[in-house]
Amino acid sequence: MYRIGELAKLCEVKTDTLRFYEKHGLLSPSFRSDAGYRMYTEINAERLRFILRAKAVGFSLSEIRDLLSIELDKSNWACVDVKALVDDKLANVNNKMSELQHFQLSLQRLSDACCGGPESAEHCSILEALESSSKSIQCENTEHHHDASQYTKHCNTHK
Repeated sequence: MYRIGELAKLCEVKTDTLRFYEKHGLLSPSFRSDAGYRMYTEINAERLRFILRAKAVGFSLSEIRDLLSIELDKSNWACVDVKALVDDKLANVNNKMSELQHFQLSLQRLSDACCGGPESAEHCSILEALESSSKSIQCENTEHHHDASQYTKHCNTHK
């Protein structure tokens, strides 16, 4: 049996983390002692380790809840169901990585287009690119146009 502080120390988390997981229905103590302490068993410790491993690979609390429900009732689920959860998460991560790469490229092109000198920002190519509707930067999430190669360096010509 573990009290909350003991379980937290065992799994290298804070007691607030355990209370947070309890609040969100991912973990609950086996019972409370006569003094009102939360008491956890080895089964609770294994469940916490499962939660922490799932969180470490990027699953959200909602997704962890889904995985835990499968874990608790394995006989009524198939591997295909678990794989589908992982594949959905993987597709989500791949989409985010692609979007971040687009952002990185756009920011790099903006940075490369500016001299970064001590001149007034009155004719800064970065600001002009962001102000101009004729440039190919769009703010919508649906499509990314990042043709920053059109940006011109005004810093050296406009002092």
